[in-house]
Amino acid sequence: MDLYSLSVIGYSYGASMEADLVVQAIKNARKKGKFRKNAIFHSDLGSQYTSNKVEDYLKELNLRHSYSKKGYPYDNASMESFNAILKKEEVNLHEYETFEEAKLSIFEFIEGWYNRKRIHSSIDYKVPNEIENEVE
Repeated sequence: MDLYSLSVIGYSYGASMEADLVVQAIKNARKKGKFRKNAIFHSDLGSQYTSNKVEDYLKELNLRHSYSKKGYPYDNASMESFNAILKKEEVNLHEYETFEEAKLSIFEFIEGWYNRKRIHSSIDYKVPNEIENEVE
């Protein structure tokens, strides 16, 4: 998530949360061209985020890694809020038949709704894509 625009810029899907999933999410964000100079990658202290694989990849990209304090979710409040919205407005409302169906629905939620149509009071009741377009 870009904390300036609140746009979800990199994500990936998997049956379990492992370092490869994090690296793929970062790669997906890079493909969109959404990294700004001196960007900071912020995460909690989960083992997938603190793994050598993720740390090495961040170093390769010259990204600094910032961590939430242990047991303090407020450091990552924007992402925690997005996760709650995703669950409340999409995942908990549907029963997916397949993993592929779930992936497609989540993709449509993020790219079709959250980033393009869902207004946010913290960015003057605009949508994330509006904010990104103002900066470019």
